[in-house]
Amino acid sequence: MADLAVEATATAADPANWTCPAPLRDQPVVVMGHGGGGALSAELIEQVFAPAYGNALLAGMTDSAVLHLGGARLAFSTDSYVVRPLFFPGGCLGDLAVNGTVNDLAMSGARPAYLSAAFVLEEGVELTVVERIARAMGAAAETAGVTIATGDTKVVESGHGDGVYVTTAGVGLVPDGVDIRPQRARPGDAVIVSGPIGLHGVAIMSVREGLEFGIEIASDTAPLAGLVVDMLAVTRDIHVLRDPTRGGLGASLNEIARASGTGVRLRERAVPVPDEVANACGFLGLDPLYVANEGRLVAFVPREEAEAVLAAMRAHPQGAGATLIGECVEEHPGMVVVATGLGGTRVVDLPLGEQLPRIC
Repeated sequence: MADLAVEATATAADPANWTCPAPLRDQPVVVMGHGGGGALSAELIEQVFAPAYGNALLAGMTDSAVLHLGGARLAFSTDSYVVRPLFFPGGCLGDLAVNGTVNDLAMSGARPAYLSAAFVLEEGVELTVVERIARAMGAAAETAGVTIATGDTKVVESGHGDGVYVTTAGVGLVPDGVDIRPQRARPGDAVIVSGPIGLHGVAIMSVREGLEFGIEIASDTAPLAGLVVDMLAVTRDIHVLRDPTRGGLGASLNEIARASGTGVRLRERAVPVPDEVANACGFLGLDPLYVANEGRLVAFVPREEAEAVLAAMRAHPQGAGATLIGECVEEHPGMVVVATGLGGTRVVDLPLGEQLPRIC
């Protein structure tokens, strides 16, 4: 019996039993990797959605579209949230759905104002669960300074959903003189991350798989619009902002490098990886650069503005751990490389899919 218990524990802890195997690139059907924020997601967008909807606004492939309407510039974004489990250390589906869309708007420099919320409920889910999620959304909206102004609810038969799915869309105003998009990254830019990375993905992983790492790891889910306001008060010439969610910091930096045609060079020892995240990733064979975040941003700013921007970020609660981690370079355009602590260099490529699916 003892041998069986050991075998069961080993099976549960084996990553092969709880991650999706890397799918083939020529898959004729949708696989989990298509939703992971990596190369397969990019191919799905480029080969299916962009040709169907193709227009200049979509071509920017930003977190939110910037629209000109009635003399104003509006940022507009939408996202669906299918995280499992619904509740996790540091948050739940409800505040994640609000913070995620608020942050997508903020990454264009916008001040978020209004959200919509659409629920897909599975028959049989307890109403107390739905109420907890709704109340969390309301509290998160109040914290972020936005109003949930409209919404919708649908119910699907038992077995045809996963409890609760939420889709939020949002709009916000982009201040005059602000032009933030990945194409604006240029050699010489400083690359800054707002705080420790990897917390959200590891928090979800620990609860979903029943893994314990000796300390509770909480998600970093938080609204970042206030932090962006403080950064723009220093300079409106911020070139790029991105919240590294699915695919983590590695995927976001690759998207920026490819969109701008520049290279990105990181210093491995400068990247803020908490010990608990490093230990969990080491145990599971994961790279922290690819682990999802929900309350962090990465910024590309002119080098001469970097120290002032860093100071403003560190004065804000959501940027207290802000760190300069690298720079944009002319070498290896479209690629991200890391200078390792041992004096070598390694390439950080765009991941095929998410290391752990369904994290947001």
